[in-house]
Amino acid sequence: MTAIEQTEAARPRGTRLPRRARRNQLLGAAQEVFVAQGYHAAAMDDIAERAGVSKPVLYQHFPGKLDLYLALLDQHCESLLQAVQGALASTTDNKQRVRATMDAYFAYVEDDGGAFRLVFESDLTNEPAVRERVDKVTFECAEAICEVIAEDTGLSKAESMLLASGLGGLAQVVARSWLHSDRSVPRDQAVQLLTSLAWRGIAGFPLHGSEQHH
Repeated sequence: MTAIEQTEAARPRGTRLPRRARRNQLLGAAQEVFVAQGYHAAAMDDIAERAGVSKPVLYQHFPGKLDLYLALLDQHCESLLQAVQGALASTTDNKQRVRATMDAYFAYVEDDGGAFRLVFESDLTNEPAVRERVDKVTFECAEAICEVIAEDTGLSKAESMLLASGLGGLAQVVARSWLHSDRSVPRDQAVQLLTSLAWRGIAGFPLHGSEQHH
């Protein structure tokens, strides 16, 4: 059950929940409000009302709005990193790895909760703690891709990191563009188009210790 689903299940006031369940419920309510309104327009009153709790209960778990936002950001940055790492580990076929990685970004932005907006489209990127987390997950995703490229091509770490940053950036920008175009191209087709584009580039680097390009 997602945090938002837990929010729906626990919304009526007066229900006593274990601390972890209450925290997840509050995070689900906060995500709904932040995604719909943005950080600056959202109020703790709105989040408490959405969760069906009093403001004192909300403040027992999160001292302020920024603390709540950062907790959500940590959660969803970790989800993205796990998705990318899982895609890379899902096969040893490099073309399928590219496809799986592209699809991981599409799946992430397509999630009904809209959490990707907190990571990629935040209205709070001038806040150092937010910028630090977004930069960190961007770097960690690129680093995960980089490790595969360096191992398979024999390129230097610096060269592999440039290629990995390009692939990760391509994936997230195109996935968001696809979503904002109302998914006018079916997801599988969009992923295949992007995979073809990316693979034509990355396949030009020979496998390490092999004369074949792919």
